[in-house]
Amino acid sequence: MWLGLVCCLVLVVTMQAQQLSPADQATRRLALDIFKQLIEINTTDSVGNVTTAAEAMAQRFRDAGFPESDIHVLGPNERKKNVVVRLHGSGKHKPMLLIGHLDVVEARREDWTTDPFQFIEKDGYYYGRGSSDMKDGDAIMSATLIRMKKEGYVPSRDIILALTADEEGGTSNGVDWLIKNHRDLIDAEFVLNHDGGGVLADHGKPVMMEVDATEKLYGDFVLTATNSGGHSSLPRPENAIYELADALTRIQHYQFPFELNNITRAFYERQAKIATPERAADLKAMLKTPPDMEAVARLSKDPLDNSTMHTTCVATRLNGGHANNALPQMAQANINCRIEPGHSLEEIRLTLEKVVADRKVKVQYRDNDNQLLDHGSDRHSFVPPAPRKEVFDALDKVVAQMWPGIPVLPTMATGASDGVYTNAAGMPTYCVSGEQYDRDDIRAHGKDERIGVESFARGVDFYHAFLKGVTAE
Repeated sequence: MWLGLVCCLVLVVTMQAQQLSPADQATRRLALDIFKQLIEINTTDSVGNVTTAAEAMAQRFRDAGFPESDIHVLGPNERKKNVVVRLHGSGKHKPMLLIGHLDVVEARREDWTTDPFQFIEKDGYYYGRGSSDMKDGDAIMSATLIRMKKEGYVPSRDIILALTADEEGGTSNGVDWLIKNHRDLIDAEFVLNHDGGGVLADHGKPVMMEVDATEKLYGDFVLTATNSGGHSSLPRPENAIYELADALTRIQHYQFPFELNNITRAFYERQAKIATPERAADLKAMLKTPPDMEAVARLSKDPLDNSTMHTTCVATRLNGGHANNALPQMAQANINCRIEPGHSLEEIRLTLEKVVADRKVKVQYRDNDNQLLDHGSDRHSFVPPAPRKEVFDALDKVVAQMWPGIPVLPTMATGASDGVYTNAAGMPTYCVSGEQYDRDDIRAHGKDERIGVESFARGVDFYHAFLKGVTAE
C-alpha cells in the first residue's frame, strides 16, 4: 500500500512539473540561483556591503544581454551603491519602475537556528536573512526581466528595475538618493514595489490577494532620562532607569486613536463579505458612522488589525548606565513608530511627549543620519489616488487563474517601504507580490526568517504573467 501511495505522489508531482513550460522551469531555476546568491551576500548596515550585491546583479544582466548603457551601478559611497537596469519597450506609454531593496536587517548567528547568511532549504522552506524581506522579491523581479530579454519581449512601456540600499536603515537610502540625484534614470508613470502585498493565507489556505496601495510612515524617536548618578550603595528614588521605565510603561499602555482612510475602509468593506460570521459582524459594526468602539476593541486584539487601524509605537532598543556599581546617569530607549497616513513625524513626537508627561525624560526625533533632533520632520505618508486600471485588471486576471475564488484587495502596509519616497515624488506606488504567506508565520526582521519553497516558485510564475499583463497594451 505504501509503495502505491508513494508512486501516486511521485506521479502527481511529475504531472505538476510537466505543466510548466521549459521557460517557466528555467525561470524558476534562475530565480532560485539568484536568490541563493543574494542571501549569501551580507548586506547589513553594520558590516555588510550592498555594492557587492548590486554589482553581482549588474553582472547577471550583462550576461543576459542587456547593454552596458542600460545598466548603472551608482550611489553615494563605495558600500551603498544601487543598480538600475532598463528593458526598453515600444514607447507607447511612459515607463514603469520596479523597486526592491538589497539591504537586510541585522541578524546575529547566536539568535538563529541556522546561519542567517547561508541559504538553507529545510522542511519545505528557504531560510536566510532576507528570504522574505526582500531578496526573494529581488530575485523574482530580476529573473523576470532576464526572461523577457531572452524572449525578445517588447513591452508597451520601458520597464526600469532599481535594486537599492538602506531601506532598512542607514544613511544612504537608495531610492531617495536616486530621485534626488538621478531622477532621469528612474522617472516613471507609476511604481511596482515587491516589498509588500501577496497572498494572505490562514493556516495554509489562501484568503485574499493583498496589494499595498498606501503605507504607514516610519519614524524613530528617542527617550532620554538623565540623573546626577552616584554610588550604588546609596540608592535614591531618582534613578534614570526607573524614570525611563515609567515613561515606557505609559507608552506601552497608550492607544493611538482609531482611524480608517479610503484604502483601509475599502479593504474592510470587501473583507466583510468573505469573513467568518463573527468577524463580519465586527467589521460591519466598526465601519458604521460613528464606529462601534467595542467592535474596534475586539478587532484590535489581532496584531494586523490593530496596526491597520492605529498608529503604533513600540520600544525596540535600550541603553543605560555606565558601571555596575554606580547609579545610572543616563538611560535611553528607541521608540519605533508606524504612523497612519496624514500625520507628520513631529505630530507623533509631540504626542509621545504628552504621553510620557515627565520633564525629566526628553523626547527627540532620530533622523536618517542618526542625529537626535528636538523637532521632528513635517514629512507624512500620502493616501494615493484610485488604483490604476492596467495594474488591477492584470492582477485580477492572473489571480483568478492561479488562486481561483480569492479577492484582490487594495490595503495599507502596516510597515513601511521605499514607496514613501516614490509616492512623494509623484509616482503612485503599489506593493505587489505573488508569494503566499501565513498570517501566523510572518518572520521578516525576526529569528529564522523564511519563505515557503512552493510559495517562492509560484511567486516566480505569477510575476512573469502579471508583468506581461501590465505591459501588454
